[in-house]
Amino acid sequence: MSDFTTGLNLAQQDAVNYVHGPCLVLAGAGSGKTRVITHKIGRLMQVGLGAKQIAAITFTNKAATEMRERARSLIGKAAKDVLICTFHALGVRIMREDGAVLGLKPQFSILDSDDVTSILKDCGGSTDAATARQWQWTISLWKNNGLNAAQAQAQAKDDNEHIIARIMGLYEDRLSAYQSVDFDDLIGLPLKLLAHHPEVRAKWQATMKHVLVDEYQDTNATQYEVLKHLVGENGHFTAVGDDDQSIYGWRGATLDNLKKLPQDFPKLKVIKLEQNYRSTSAILRAANNVIQPNPKLFPKTLFSELGEGEPVRVVDADNEEHEAERTISRIQSLRAGTTVTTNAQGEAQYRELKDFAILYRANHMAKPFEKALRRANIPYKVSGGQSFFDRAEIKDLCAWFRLWINNDDDPAFLRAIISPKRGIGHQTLAQLGKFANQYKLSLFEALFANSLPSVLSAKAMGSLHEFGRFLNDQEYRARHTLGAESARTFLSDWLIDIGYEKHLYEGEDNEKIAAARWTNVLEFCDWMAARCGGEIDDAAGVSNASEFKSLLEVAQTISLLSTLNERETEQNVVTLSTLHASKGLEWPHVMLVGVNEGLLPFKLGEDNTPSGMAEGAMSEAVLLRLQEERRLMYVGITRAQRSLAVSWTKRRKKGRETISALPSRFIIEMALDKETVREDPRARLKALRAEFAQKAAATAAAQALKL
Repeated sequence: MSDFTTGLNLAQQDAVNYVHGPCLVLAGAGSGKTRVITHKIGRLMQVGLGAKQIAAITFTNKAATEMRERARSLIGKAAKDVLICTFHALGVRIMREDGAVLGLKPQFSILDSDDVTSILKDCGGSTDAATARQWQWTISLWKNNGLNAAQAQAQAKDDNEHIIARIMGLYEDRLSAYQSVDFDDLIGLPLKLLAHHPEVRAKWQATMKHVLVDEYQDTNATQYEVLKHLVGENGHFTAVGDDDQSIYGWRGATLDNLKKLPQDFPKLKVIKLEQNYRSTSAILRAANNVIQPNPKLFPKTLFSELGEGEPVRVVDADNEEHEAERTISRIQSLRAGTTVTTNAQGEAQYRELKDFAILYRANHMAKPFEKALRRANIPYKVSGGQSFFDRAEIKDLCAWFRLWINNDDDPAFLRAIISPKRGIGHQTLAQLGKFANQYKLSLFEALFANSLPSVLSAKAMGSLHEFGRFLNDQEYRARHTLGAESARTFLSDWLIDIGYEKHLYEGEDNEKIAAARWTNVLEFCDWMAARCGGEIDDAAGVSNASEFKSLLEVAQTISLLSTLNERETEQNVVTLSTLHASKGLEWPHVMLVGVNEGLLPFKLGEDNTPSGMAEGAMSEAVLLRLQEERRLMYVGITRAQRSLAVSWTKRRKKGRETISALPSRFIIEMALDKETVREDPRARLKALRAEFAQKAAATAAAQALKL
């Protein structure tokens, strides 16, 4: 049997071998946390746990997929039965199996953000999407803190919160009627099941004998309570996280969960992983210096054996456009300056574009860098840009899938019935909605009500019944369509039946855009079919089906994937990304831009607390925000493997004005005085070009002499 500690350092071995109690692994950036988790899964199986008794929970589908692949590579086929999924996918699994206790049928729908905004606008009597999104944000925070509408109403601080709590009550009623849940319910409702139904709790505790949680510092209060109920008093779990990388406070994540662990589990073993395998010593020194002023729950200092490496560069610029020019010049000079390898023909291979990332605090900062990259003909992608699942054509198809699964999903019904149009007008739908509301029916149920003909014309009834019958037929066929080839045939026929290609071309003035949207549809359907054939992993971690799945089974997991907005293939392009979206990723060369006071740290107060102000003089709220911003800077620095450049501008735009700007206090905190190299990348690039020109001239002269 394999030794699952081979190749691990002593701290990693300690974490892997501790299998009989609660364990907190403080994994610094780049310290091999995924390696520890996958090796520990193997170790747990080695000491007698069955694969189905182990669960590893993380925060993104991408992380879950990577962990699943690494576990299979390390352990073999036995690892396929380990539950490796996101918190939300676990919530879906619990509710599909036991949600009936709460009155939820197994085929419930998962609403996306647009559906929620639309329902809230209706509940609050508003046509303003921005207002509805503010309500959505507040309701989400309440749900993440375990509050329902009545509890939120009792705790409301002002008239505005009282109004939002009332809207939340109406919203909860709608979700119940639609047999639907939102993203926050995927955690809140499982907690309700586990906390208030002992038989459900006992079942899941018996199922999961050891729970591993990745990125533990990102858990919110509700997720922590779910974990506690899953592991019980014995606390057979391994939490892996880093308090220095907690950057989602605005989303409800709380460091209190780290503080509570030793209190709730007195036998907790704490193990620190401090050896970094990602970055050079120069980069790590800057990271350690930046994070040092923050208070420490569990002090640690990262170190590396990769050598000193290049000094961290600090680049100043006149304004945003100048900063973008210098950043692109740095990319060009780094690519031109060093030959990494040679190919089979002996030709020089230079650093690839995918080795470079430009990181910034907020999305709006990307624009000048996009312009500069386009001018230089350098391909790029904006990480965190529009998700594939956010495209209108994919949302249209997903609405049909949702309706196959759950006929009571009114938002999906309204989208499917008009995408494409089927001769059913808005007036007919408005009357159907009024009728359904009066008799407390879903729109689909109302379709076949005996008394509906009293309010609709015979022609309207005929169109509605045709849609209902077609939907039922499609649902039946999808349930019995197994494997990739059958799914491809079904989806192809279905798109022809609903006339979707024609619908796209008629709806677009630009034929190229219509063609691109149709290509997206075909790619999506091919992707769905591949999942039916087991050619692609179930990234949502929801289905336990055999290798061949029915189209209906796959459609059930799509709603979760589309809610999580994740589907990305690697391209050889420069990455532009916010710091938040960069977490968990790494690149050989990172440019951290816009490192100015007021941007990073982001505005701390109306006057943006002066750089020189002692932290002891700040209010507690401002101080906590500053500490999270410092952790964000730390995350940015530790994305870099081989080189890091930090840039700031002397002036920046604020609305229509241009204002003076200061370097971020974090640049000073990096304490780079001795090691810093202040550089002008354009000068370096110019020198390299001159050097290449000189070499080319010398070569040409030598050849001329031979002639």
